[in-house]
Amino acid sequence: MQDAYIYDHVRTPRGKGRADGSLHEITPVQLAAQTLAAVRERSQLDTELVDDVILGCVAPIGEQGANLGRVAAIAADYAQGVPGQQINRFCASALEAVNLGASLVSSGQARSIVAGGVESMSRTPIGGDGGPWYADPQTGWKCYYAPQGIGADLIAALDGYRREDVDAFAVESQRLAAQAWNEGRFAKSIVPVRDVAGEIALERDEHMRPGTTLADLARLKPAFTALGKQGFDTIARQRYPQVDTIEHIHTGGNSSGIVDGAAAMLIGTADFGRQAGLTPRARVVGFQSIGSEPTIMLSGPAPCSARLLARLGLDFDDIDLFEVNEAFASVVMRFMRETGVERERINVNGGSIALGHPLGATGAMLVGTALDELERRGGKRALITLCAAAGMATATVIERL
Repeated sequence: MQDAYIYDHVRTPRGKGRADGSLHEITPVQLAAQTLAAVRERSQLDTELVDDVILGCVAPIGEQGANLGRVAAIAADYAQGVPGQQINRFCASALEAVNLGASLVSSGQARSIVAGGVESMSRTPIGGDGGPWYADPQTGWKCYYAPQGIGADLIAALDGYRREDVDAFAVESQRLAAQAWNEGRFAKSIVPVRDVAGEIALERDEHMRPGTTLADLARLKPAFTALGKQGFDTIARQRYPQVDTIEHIHTGGNSSGIVDGAAAMLIGTADFGRQAGLTPRARVVGFQSIGSEPTIMLSGPAPCSARLLARLGLDFDDIDLFEVNEAFASVVMRFMRETGVERERINVNGGSIALGHPLGATGAMLVGTALDELERRGGKRALITLCAAAGMATATVIERL
């Protein structure tokens, strides 16, 4: 085995995932292709050295289907011999793409991989790919299926979080994201997205709401009350009979934002770096995926991280920074409760509540954010983790060089 190194990473800004969002007119192929092209141009990369392009995507249908990894590589003018693939581990897809790329490199099966992900949520709505997890009553009965928002509110009921608690977490996410942008912490990794005319369509994350207050969030109505009344509260309580009632406290303001975006990361061996004339910025130390309880769906990040760290001979105190995807406020709050990691080391530049969660791309974006912040602070290690639908989680540890 050999080390897998991260040589560079880029991401698009996150655009609002609706018809009036700045990236709505940009197809998923073009979103992905522009990040692939940026990786090539920034590193002066001879793409003949790339052995595969691996892209995550959570709704791989229609214009997001048919193997975006390969099609985007063609659109980005990569060498004809570069293949591509598309993978789906729900919200952890892009992190899984990075992990798969690192495993191919470290095992000697590849010199270099470009890994990342893409999701155009304004053009391909969440859940648009269907599937038995959502639609087959027999499957749902087997696993006590309830939508993720019900799971987020169920975590709050089990752990005792109040509306004020999750709203306060969301206000802090907005504050930290605004501070990160104002201080230029994302600047070196953002690739402005251009339209068909070559004009800049978006160069800054547009989901943020700087200046959001607790009073602002208190005016929002709970987002999942209607789903609960449709019977999903009853299903969740059948799985967790110790819960008398589920108070719906998650809103659009304390849950991850629906956005469009893409990301790409260049991973390779030491020999690849020497051949390409590149200096590695970090190494992938290890990674782990697990299954978790499927009714809640969202409870896997802490046990997944603990299992990974134990296998690596590390402890939570050995990690300088954590990126824990803010699918919902209660997800990160449970992570803190179960691990003892203080808020000051988690999502220090804001998270998906403020910035948005472009499902199939988020994992790679979080790795890049963690690496940039390690370099800015002079830190050593970061852990990146995301929960995923159907009750899963993925975690990765990187080490700055």
